[in-house]
Amino acid sequence: MASAVDPSQGSGQAPTLPSGQVQMAGAPRRLFVLAALVTVVLDLITKLIAEATLLRTPGVAVIGDWFQLRLVYNPGAAFGLHVGPYSRWIFFVVALVAVFVLARMSGSSPAADRFRQLALGLVAGGAAGNLIDRVRSARGVVDFLDVGIGALRWPTFNVADIAVSCGAIALAISLWREDARRAEAESVPAG
Repeated sequence: MASAVDPSQGSGQAPTLPSGQVQMAGAPRRLFVLAALVTVVLDLITKLIAEATLLRTPGVAVIGDWFQLRLVYNPGAAFGLHVGPYSRWIFFVVALVAVFVLARMSGSSPAADRFRQLALGLVAGGAAGNLIDRVRSARGVVDFLDVGIGALRWPTFNVADIAVSCGAIALAISLWREDARRAEAESVPAG
């Protein structure tokens, strides 16, 4: 029984697809990893700066009352959600599982969908950034960005939260675009 052998195997070259295109196994994931790492590094640096400079202040007005820097430790999840005395560890496990699921999604996503790789990387990086806070401090996740007008304030947040929110929106757009392309392809008559 004869089998087709890819001449690039064992030669140090990337394998080729039946169409003749070169398959770059790690290339799509590079954007995922880069987005996640940049998010984690920026998140950690900004949190360390916030802790060092805002610890003994009631807050710093950046743009009047509308945008302030104010240090808050959040032992719960988004918007201060708590699930009892074990919140720290429950949210630690949830974030850890999320990072692994997002990494698997990255590996199974279409190779050419760089937008999806970026989206997944942002969400994973944000989850990992807040995960690091849960490990390094029992006080909770460091939040320091405070926006609002007077008593009407959005819950204080951080760079990781921004990455998760932007990445989730981008992921929803990417999935919607894929569904739209699939529906369009199915509606074209074969022939």
